[in-house]
Amino acid sequence: FCRVDPYGFERPDDFDYASYEAFFSRYLVVLTRRAIKWSKLLKGNNSIQKSLKVKRYIRKGIPNEHRALIWMIVSGAQANMEQNPGYYHRLLEGEKNDKLVEAIKTDMNRTFPDNVKFRKTADPCLQHTLYNVLVAYGHHNKAVGYCQGMNFIAGYLILITKNEEESFWLLDALIGRILPDYYSPAMLGLKTDQEVLGELVKMKIPAVADLMERHGVMWTLVVSRWFICLFIDILPVETVLRIWDCLFYEGSKIIFRVALTLIKQHQAFILEATNFPDICDKFKQITKGTFVTECHSFMQKIFTDPGSLSMATINKLRETCREKVLSQG
Repeated sequence: FCRVDPYGFERPDDFDYASYEAFFSRYLVVLTRRAIKWSKLLKGNNSIQKSLKVKRYIRKGIPNEHRALIWMIVSGAQANMEQNPGYYHRLLEGEKNDKLVEAIKTDMNRTFPDNVKFRKTADPCLQHTLYNVLVAYGHHNKAVGYCQGMNFIAGYLILITKNEEESFWLLDALIGRILPDYYSPAMLGLKTDQEVLGELVKMKIPAVADLMERHGVMWTLVVSRWFICLFIDILPVETVLRIWDCLFYEGSKIIFRVALTLIKQHQAFILEATNFPDICDKFKQITKGTFVTECHSFMQKIFTDPGSLSMATINKLRETCREKVLSQG
């Protein structure tokens, strides 16, 4: 058995190789089938137009060999990169903000200590690439600068694109456009979206909402890392990548779909909790096990389990929740 997965992550000591092998042999068949379909869709020219067919294809998973390209195109990162030639390198060559650089350096060794490609001894060591992407981004988007969580996201982008400049533009697509205000110093967008999830749970899984309220558990305690890290280090790598496929195409509502599916699927288990620490522990448990490892069936579930979830509903909830967060501030 391989101790290190294809992305460079070391598997934990209690890793269940048997059920993973069983899942992966099935999944490999799916991946092969998808790869053939994608190759036909792209027909050797590297462009696609948004369409229902493309959306359907993306929901069924982008093969790894096309992933970076498709993310770049559908997120708008490709267009931005082409419109700003040389911009990334100018950012790296320009004046640096010492405080920003210091904050990023501090987090370098904390980023994926369990990934062999990010170790100082690795060749090439991705820490250097990660440092460049984060420093460039901090100077590009001064309102955000650098905030913990961005290192993990940039790290994942680097593992997939294997390209520094593309990772920078994808990070910009996520932070600048796809996720509303998650990483600004006040984190208003993040706090708002946690409240929005609370409201959606009230509507769709009321028994869990009641439990949280009875025991005074704030949503931020159990889900903030889901939002900040976009499920990195919470769900298995393959599953995270499948979620991101949809996130780049369909936007931030995918995060709510995933969160609601995790909660709804484990409703009975969560409801067994009888106190505050118990609830927090249940929320840690529901992100493990075969349900989340089987990424293909999991992704089918996120589009059926939570029922309809329109961007209009989310935007309406965001308005009222933002007011609430500001008034508490």
